Amino acid sequence: MKMLQEDIKNGHFKKVYLLTGEETYLRNQYRKRLREALLSPEDTMNHASFEGKGIDPKAVIDLAETMPFFAGRRVIELNDSGFAKNACPELADYIPQIPPSTCLILTESEVDKRGRLYKAIKKEGRVVEFKRQTEKTLSVWVLQTLKKEGKNITEDTLHLFFERTGADMENIEHEMEKLLCYTLERDVITREDVEAVCTERTENRIFDMVQAITEQDQKKALDLYNDLLAMKEPPMRILFLIARQFNQLLQLKNLSGQGFDKGELAKKIGVPPFALGKYQSQCRKFTLSALRQAVEDCVETEERVKTGRMGDQISVELLIVKYSGKKKE
Repeated sequence: MKMLQEDIKNGHFKKVYLLTGEETYLRNQYRKRLREALLSPEDTMNHASFEGKGIDPKAVIDLAETMPFFAGRRVIELNDSGFAKNACPELADYIPQIPPSTCLILTESEVDKRGRLYKAIKKEGRVVEFKRQTEKTLSVWVLQTLKKEGKNITEDTLHLFFERTGADMENIEHEMEKLLCYTLERDVITREDVEAVCTERTENRIFDMVQAITEQDQKKALDLYNDLLAMKEPPMRILFLIARQFNQLLQLKNLSGQGFDKGELAKKIGVPPFALGKYQSQCRKFTLSALRQAVEDCVETEERVKTGRMGDQISVELLIVKYSGKKKE
C-alpha cells in the first residue's frame, strides 16, 4: 500500500495495477484515489469501466490500444472481472504490450497468485493487497473520524462498537454515520447510543447462541435461533456460522499453550483481536473431544439436509437442542 501511495504522491504511475485483498473499503478508496490522480474527473472521454464477469478481453485490449482523446492518458478499470482468479491468456499476453498512454486498473476480490495474469501484472505493474486492518489501526481511524466531527467516545464504548460492527471498514463507516446522525446535538457517544442504533451482526447472534449452548440455556439458544429465522436468515447459513464458530473454538483449543500472543491467535482463528477474549472464555467450557464432535455433527447435519433425509430448519433446531440440552464430556 505504501508503494501505491508513493505512486500517487509522486505522479509516477505503472501501466497496470491489481488491487486485491479482503478489505473492500480500502480497495475501493484507493481505486478512486488512483483514478483521480491519473485522470481529471471531468475527462469522461478517456475513462472506461467494465464490471463483473463476462467481460470480453478483446474489447479491453482494443480500447487500450486506442490513443487518448486530447489527453496524455487513457484509464481503463476492470472491477471483479474474475480474470485474476480464472485464466485469461489474452490479457496475460497483452500486459507487457500496454502502451504508455494507457493505465489498466483491475480491482479483484479473489486472485490466483500462480496464474499467468497475476505474474504478468506483478512483473510489469504493481499488485497491492489490502488486508484486514488491525484493531489499533481501526481504533485510530474511528477516533480521528469522530474527532473531526467534534465527538468523543470512551475506550469501553469503542470496544462495544467494534463488537457490533466487526472489522469490516465499510460496515464500520456505515455504523459511524448512523451514530453521528443519532448524536447530532451531543459531543459524547455513549454505550446507550451504540446499543440504540448500531446493528448487531448475525455473527454476534450466533456467538450468543453458542454461548447459550455452553451455559445449557436451551430456551435462550432456541429463542435466538427463532429470532434469526424471523430475520429471514436461511437455516443453512445459520448452520454454516454455527459450524464456523465451533471450528474456531476447536482451532483455539488446539493452539492453546503453544506460546502464541493475542494477535497471532486472533489471526490464526480468523477473529478480530478485541473479540479473542470472549472466544477464549467460551473455549474453556468445552473439552477438545466435545468440540471435535460438535464440528462432526455440523457436517452430518448438512449432509442430512443435502440428501433430503430431513428439512433444513428442523435439522438445525435438533443440533441446537442436542448441544444445549446435555452436559459436555
